[in-house]
Amino acid sequence: MTSQHALTYEAFVARAATDPDVVGLVLKGSHAHDGMATAYSDHDVYVLLADGADPGLADLDGHRSAELDLVVMTVDEFRGLGGHERYALARARVLLDRLDGGIAEIVAAKGRLGADEAFREAAGRLDAYANSLYRSVKNARDGHLLAARLDAADSVGCLLEFLFALDLRPRPYNKYLEWELERFPLPGWERGALLDAVGRVAGSGDVSLQRRLFARVEAVAREAGHGPVLDAWGEDLLVMRPGPDHRAVRPSE
Repeated sequence: MTSQHALTYEAFVARAATDPDVVGLVLKGSHAHDGMATAYSDHDVYVLLADGADPGLADLDGHRSAELDLVVMTVDEFRGLGGHERYALARARVLLDRLDGGIAEIVAAKGRLGADEAFREAAGRLDAYANSLYRSVKNARDGHLLAARLDAADSVGCLLEFLFALDLRPRPYNKYLEWELERFPLPGWERGALLDAVGRVAGSGDVSLQRRLFARVEAVAREAGHGPVLDAWGEDLLVMRPGPDHRAVRPSE
């Protein structure tokens, strides 16, 4: 395959599909999320190679243009991807699969966390959420208002990681949060109420709202078996909890 720097996305996909060394093509990013692409969106494509493929194809790795970004790797390397790529792969679109559905199976697996993995992830993120919430409330009490808002914003990311881990899913990038929840709601959470709560917490650091949200989170966490994580906070939980006149964020029916 010759230099691709002048290729459009459509032309590249058409050419790659005729190359026997290419066993899979996977599209991620905005173009893999219906309705999210704009005039500024490029096409992010994984090019998956067969064992013993022409080494010259590796020269395409890292190709970037206004329309087309390419990552070239073997199927085994693709299978091992995780971390920040997990969500991108979870909603990726398979364009070519010469492994009789093998590429599609790898992509589908990226969208679900194993039960043990998810439990560990949820526990860690719940503790981090409690930590940022606790710091935010204390900073607000002590008059450190900027610190309180920053800690509140930090807590939102940890909370979302926790909630998605409870549903055995990787957390979406912020850009796709509304898209994801509209199509794949979190069980037990009403989409609009959750988005409104996390948006307001991140923007204002409102202590009363943070405590009301925590009340709902605490109930969910204990039901999921994460009570020990919270109990380790001891009496500091009283700082995070609302008073008797506060109401928790409304769950879905």
